[in-house]
Amino acid sequence: MTLKGAIGNIVFFNAENGYTVFQLISDSDGGETTCVGYLPQLNVGQQIEVSGKIVTHQKFGEQFSVEKFSLAAPTGSEGLVRYLASGLIKGVGEATARLIVNSFGDDTLSVLENSPERLAELRGISLKKARAIGEEFNGHRAMQEQIMFLQSYDITLNTAIKIYRVYKDKTESVLKSNPYRLIDDVDGIGFLSADRIAGSMGIGKDSEFRLRAGIVYCLKDGAEKSGNTVIEEQTLKKSVGELLGYDVSERAELYEETVDNLIFDLMARRFEDGEKAGLALTRYYNIEKNIAGALVRLDEEAPAISASFKTLIEDFQSANGVKLHSNQRRAVEAAFENGVTVITGGPGTGKTTIVRCVSYICDALDIKAEYCCPTGRAAKRLGASTGKNAKTIHRLLGMEAREDRLVFAYDASNPLEADLVVVDEASMADAVIFNSLLKALRRGCRLVLVGDKDQLPSVGAGNVLADVIKSRLFSVNELTHIYRQSEDSYIVTNAHLINSGKMPVIEKDSKDFFFIARDNQEDILNEVTGLVTTRLPKFTSLSPAEIQVLAPMKSGLAGVANLNRTLQAKLNPFERSKSEINVGGVVFRTGDKVMQTVNDYNMEWEINDSEGVRSGKGVFNGDIGYITRIDRTENLAEILFDDGRRAVYTSADMPDLTLAYAVTVHKSQGSEFDALVVAVTNGPPTILNRNLLYTAVTRAKKTVVLVCSKRMLGMMVKNNYIEERATMLKAFLKEEKQKRSALYL
Repeated sequence: MTLKGAIGNIVFFNAENGYTVFQLISDSDGGETTCVGYLPQLNVGQQIEVSGKIVTHQKFGEQFSVEKFSLAAPTGSEGLVRYLASGLIKGVGEATARLIVNSFGDDTLSVLENSPERLAELRGISLKKARAIGEEFNGHRAMQEQIMFLQSYDITLNTAIKIYRVYKDKTESVLKSNPYRLIDDVDGIGFLSADRIAGSMGIGKDSEFRLRAGIVYCLKDGAEKSGNTVIEEQTLKKSVGELLGYDVSERAELYEETVDNLIFDLMARRFEDGEKAGLALTRYYNIEKNIAGALVRLDEEAPAISASFKTLIEDFQSANGVKLHSNQRRAVEAAFENGVTVITGGPGTGKTTIVRCVSYICDALDIKAEYCCPTGRAAKRLGASTGKNAKTIHRLLGMEAREDRLVFAYDASNPLEADLVVVDEASMADAVIFNSLLKALRRGCRLVLVGDKDQLPSVGAGNVLADVIKSRLFSVNELTHIYRQSEDSYIVTNAHLINSGKMPVIEKDSKDFFFIARDNQEDILNEVTGLVTTRLPKFTSLSPAEIQVLAPMKSGLAGVANLNRTLQAKLNPFERSKSEINVGGVVFRTGDKVMQTVNDYNMEWEINDSEGVRSGKGVFNGDIGYITRIDRTENLAEILFDDGRRAVYTSADMPDLTLAYAVTVHKSQGSEFDALVVAVTNGPPTILNRNLLYTAVTRAKKTVVLVCSKRMLGMMVKNNYIEERATMLKAFLKEEKQKRSALYL
């Protein structure tokens, strides 16, 4: 559907993302239509032609949703006056606009575009002002022309505005020279989008630009989706070939030349470990190299400590009425006798007790210690169990966002004033944040890594805790004795049974571990819905909002996406009194439980609690909260996160949110929930394995219900397949150790 006319009143314009609401006065009958969409800054009086469709807004009724537009010069003297006086040009009101139009008539736009100095001929307009008017006029024209150029290649208005904000008046020339630059330069544009644009612009399938972008995309995709910091040569060639649609081995010379160019441009590095050879993004190569150097150095340079600290272990036991098991005691001693110590064990094996003992000794010996975790939920839990001010790693390092770049107040040039740092839930720390932490540790600082080696690895790239353990270069203390287990509880017992490849104990009189056998997705969906909305709230006295659903996969009738839609309809249904907003087909309404899906270092937040009002920046992948307010007029949503941070999301930020009544097991890492429902349907054995089931069950504090078929439960328990992450850290650690050992020969 197409409408043509003049722009009347501009009701709303969001300068940040271009969202616009304006009245279009029809050329045919003079009628007014409310139009909405993502557009460059428009001006009253401009002639516009828009294509799109009629949509119905819950509050404002019928509107025309603009998908494409084109602009034409305003016609007639009154149209020109209205256009120039609309706020298009700073300092030009109706009187000045009428003076210009009366003086130059039909040549007005030509004068403004080509010879604005002529405006100085008019009374009250200096040469300086004339040039400023011309510059501003041409700036607006250039923006509109560049966005219309982008539209000609079927680029959506929202994306076109993003592209223009990056390249400005160079948009057309940049895209014509190499449209694959969009991948690195414009947020939200990946290889597939850039490739489609490149194809529409006539870039050939065998272009070197395309091959280069494809190689980089596969390296990034391997890091972001699979956690691999390096990709083996043949695996990479296969992935690139599948992406580009041709066998790269048939263009071997071009492929090798492109890889060499990436290395020359410092974008990639070759990596060899014995007979294995691969390619890594320079960023991850350097990060893992730095981690290796820092860990070996910390371990070797830790200062000696008086053996008298061991008597404080006895004091801790007396003061707290506990008796440490021999392996717990060894772990505490290791934390003070080594520069780098790993303490690993499953649920209930006493990791928290060890951290409390370490903390007690630090306080007694005036050792300045810091306690941190990769996530806010984990830090909150650590703080509650130890009585210490535990922080996220980001907060400990003094995170600050600057122009889409994350910087830390504490780094190599300004290290933390800490003698010992404890990192809990260390399996969740990816290579990037772990490297930042190590940079901020001063010489002589001790590092204690606490975690469960059998949990799923970090969401981000790398496999730090596992690589450190497998290197066999550091003190690793594995806890196997179970302490935290009441007589009538099965959660911890069954978690350890699952982890050892044995079926969990299912007892009829169990009060915290349940299994409900359901064979098909529809039955699983219905069972989960009934559990969350009715049965578990009665059994546990928890509200439905406090019950978390986990599922391995997003798709399917009983996958995360449909579970969220179903639970939202039951727990937070549509009501006229509730505002809602549709983002990419997902409806969000006031009261919804939501999760942040990417790290946004620039998102501003505020906390108002007993400690006063505090503000800062940064929301992170996995943060859960609730929508407390939606403003449809300005397309804003206010989110209150679990830790008390309150943030306001614009329509441009909303795609980073997802409903969180159900989340994937991976997204639940580092969190614990009082009541948990785990829904498992058929899927690939590479995903549905023992490791995932163990991780899911260990997220529950008081109650867990497994809903799946008996066959699926047995298959997951038996399936010990773990897709090994391809990383360089273990090799770099051994290389660094050998290098430093050679110095002392």
